[in-house]
Amino acid sequence: MLKMDNRGDFLHLLGLDMSTKILNHLDDPSDVVRACSVSRSWHRFVIENGLSKQLCLKIFPEISNVTHIIEVNNMIEPAKISSDDSAEWERLKRDHRVYAFLTRGLTPFMRGDCISEPISASSTDNYPGESIQNTLEPRDRVEDRASYWSSKGESDPGVPETLIYKLVANLCVVTEIHVQPFQAYFQYGFPIYSSKAVRFRMGYPRRPLRFDEDKRDALLAAHEWMDDEFIWTYTSPEFPMAQENCLQKFKLPEPVLCIGGILQVELLGRVQRQEMDGLYYICVSHVQVVGRSLLLPFDIQVLDPSGLCALIYQPKTECCKSSTQSSVTEASMPSHFRAFTERLMLLLSRAVVANRV
Repeated sequence: MLKMDNRGDFLHLLGLDMSTKILNHLDDPSDVVRACSVSRSWHRFVIENGLSKQLCLKIFPEISNVTHIIEVNNMIEPAKISSDDSAEWERLKRDHRVYAFLTRGLTPFMRGDCISEPISASSTDNYPGESIQNTLEPRDRVEDRASYWSSKGESDPGVPETLIYKLVANLCVVTEIHVQPFQAYFQYGFPIYSSKAVRFRMGYPRRPLRFDEDKRDALLAAHEWMDDEFIWTYTSPEFPMAQENCLQKFKLPEPVLCIGGILQVELLGRVQRQEMDGLYYICVSHVQVVGRSLLLPFDIQVLDPSGLCALIYQPKTECCKSSTQSSVTEASMPSHFRAFTERLMLLLSRAVVANRV
């Protein structure tokens, strides 16, 4: 690589606007971190100009609708003010860490399987045959057996029901939720037990959800999880539900940053009465959540009931390589940033030579 003298780096030579345009061409979050560690001036330049945020929004444009949670409500990491640094500088450093974390940690593609497991249903008519567990199965028949969740029957069609799920990560960006009512193909007239409307809530539990499979099954059977066990940080508008046997897609008004990984599906109103007993039921065959989730080994930890969270990075021991292997890999596979720097230094050296001539 051609070397320049120590008169300054290209950030000073090219100026703010041109340097920002050049660094915005970086498309790997690791390269932005590397740029931040080149020198003190580069460190300050990257942070002050929000390059991590700009890269995050370029890769995940849907995040642009939820940045106010990070920047205004300070939901992810509280800024720590010291006597040496200003509050504004601490905010910029925090935002740099948050957006670098999100860019590296979020899945690079939208996934339609963001539900990990069911937590609770407000009622179940026949457990476990009509359990909420069945709503994770995309088909309404499994081996000639109907697969669906059913509420208990009610004489009042206005009684709501709720289904609560744990998402695949403690932090997810949710864009759509799909719900399919169940059509009872084994009853006369093939009735569809949909609700009149549906509403969604997202949040986190008041206490950690740690229990084995036997305890989880016991809680599902007893319906012991109540609404006040959770803190809801988002509530969607009501969406009308059609009385149709199809996967109905409900796109949220804007992507929702779900901190805590808990989803509640609130089924509002009943439309179908069962001929056998004259009671109203709601039945659901499938629930699906579309969005992006944090990849392992990234995670968050809720610090207090206000929703403040700490960002966590815990690389797996078995995935770690020796320093020798890492250096060999880096040498054999140069990053975009390294190649970009070499080309830039070559251009600058030519410009210096031309000016001297």
